[in-house]
Amino acid sequence: MAKKLNSVLGIDIGSRKIKVAEVRSQGREPVVTALGMIDTPEGSVDHTGVYNSDAVGAALKQVLAESGASVPHAVISIAGQASVLVRTLEVPRMNPAELKEHMQWEINRNIPFAESTVVSDFQPLASDDPNSQNMDVVMAISPQSAIDMILACVKKAGKQTAAIDVEPLGLARSVKMSYDDQYDQQTVCVVDVGHKTTSINIFKGGKLLMPRQVPIGGEMFTKAVADAMGVGTEEAERLKSEKCQIPNDAAQQTGTFGGAATQEFQPYNPFTDEPAPAPVAAPVAGEGEEAAPASPAPVPAGGGDTQIYNAIAPVLDEFVAEIRRSIDYFRSRGGEVSRVTLCGGGSKLKGLAEFLASTVGIPCDTYDPLRRLSVSARKASDEFVNEHRQEFAVAVGNGLHIFFD
Repeated sequence: MAKKLNSVLGIDIGSRKIKVAEVRSQGREPVVTALGMIDTPEGSVDHTGVYNSDAVGAALKQVLAESGASVPHAVISIAGQASVLVRTLEVPRMNPAELKEHMQWEINRNIPFAESTVVSDFQPLASDDPNSQNMDVVMAISPQSAIDMILACVKKAGKQTAAIDVEPLGLARSVKMSYDDQYDQQTVCVVDVGHKTTSINIFKGGKLLMPRQVPIGGEMFTKAVADAMGVGTEEAERLKSEKCQIPNDAAQQTGTFGGAATQEFQPYNPFTDEPAPAPVAAPVAGEGEEAAPASPAPVPAGGGDTQIYNAIAPVLDEFVAEIRRSIDYFRSRGGEVSRVTLCGGGSKLKGLAEFLASTVGIPCDTYDPLRRLSVSARKASDEFVNEHRQEFAVAVGNGLHIFFD
């Protein structure tokens, strides 16, 4: 349905914020005509999906009115561990009829939900070599109840659902539209840091090569600050945003991170239930040898607070380890990542991109989903757009659905 539209609402329902982006086609070029964001009603959404369609629908209706979005049709992504499974599979090259039959078999054997009634879809990916023996296919499976919940949210907001998508494919469209000139044929790892989870997706030429989601997000950093400082969540969020700064030399420190820049990570399959291997420990001083003194806690540059940084350091260690493991697994299958780029509300932690570049050994920068797009959102101030642009990656990607599908 969305293919025939020339304008659409892109909707991203997160566990902390609901984001909307209205995208119109003007002269075959995308124009963002409305941007809006509102707090997700408490208790209505968590890392597993949407639980309260009445509350979410009311909040969605409010943010659409406040942002001035008037397009009647919406493309919304479904997310959450209990709501959707997304995988990229390599299968033998076959004709459409054979592929349909084969993918039904793949879907049946990959259903991870207790609910027996599911909705599924698959999409073959464009191949760099049409003569290759194999082909890549993206598969998505969702319980019917999760689909019904998303449809109810859109309906209660007074809109019609044109398509239900998954976050990795929304991001793929954004990467293709906004960074095709810069990334060209580079393999890029887009790390979308949400409130409760982080999605780690690897793309090449707008093609999804590997999707993964880990249960670490901005909330864990905030909780670490709250526990260490003895303050409430709101104050901890403020301190994290305003006072926390990852030091420039944090990757070279041997304190909290145990030499994170050089410690070895064994490649493993992040999609299995097997526990991740422990990092190789640093050598222990032998008998008669004097152990090296622990390095003092680094003092953050740029006015950051050492106590706050030390509070988040263990969470940061775990966060970086998950990204490294994902990249190592991709490498173990013959791939190579050229660049890491960060989006999502949790990615605004000061110094995070520089720290990742140092620890992972790959260039890392901040992702801008509005790059190369015309923005004419009358009710969104320049200050609002510039402050929150990293958070609209999925919403904008969903809005770009009309240019690709």
